[in-house]
Amino acid sequence: MRKQSILTIVALLLVTSLAQAQSEKSGVYFMNPPEVAKPNGYSQAAVINLGTHTMLILSGQVPLNVKGELVGKDNFEQQAEQVFANIQKVIEAAGGKMSDIVKLSYFILDTKNLKTLRAVRDKYVDVQHPPASTLVQVSGLFRDDVLLEVEATAVIPVHK
Repeated sequence: MRKQSILTIVALLLVTSLAQAQSEKSGVYFMNPPEVAKPNGYSQAAVINLGTHTMLILSGQVPLNVKGELVGKDNFEQQAEQVFANIQKVIEAAGGKMSDIVKLSYFILDTKNLKTLRAVRDKYVDVQHPPASTLVQVSGLFRDDVLLEVEATAVIPVHK
C-alpha cells in the first residue's frame, strides 16, 4: 500500500509538472514596443506562444508616428506607408519579419484608394506568397483625419 501511495504521488507530481509546462508553453502576453506610438487603453499586439511558433496578433495600425502624430494628412499613400512601417516595427520587435504575416485586414474610407494600398502593401509583403486578406470600406475611423487602419496576424518560427 505504501508503494502504491508513493507511485500515486509521483504520478500526480508528473501530471502537475506537465500541465505547468504546457501552460507556460502556450502563454499569452501583450506588448507595446517603443518603436511605435504608445496606445491608450489597449496593447499593440498579443503574443501567443504556440511552441514551435509564436502567433502575433496586432491591433489595428494607423498612420501615427512614434510621437503619436499623424503622418500624411489628406494623403492616402503617405498614411499607408506609415501604417505598414508600424506593422513592420511591431513584428520585428517580436522577432519576426514581414514575410511571417499570414493575414491582413484593411479598413479604408474609400475603395478608390485600393490601387495605392496594394502598391504600398507590395513593398512590404511577399507578393509571390501574399497573406490572406479582408478589405472593408467604412464610413469612419477613430479620427476624422485617419484614412485607413490595418490589422495584421503573423506566425513567427521560434529559433532555438
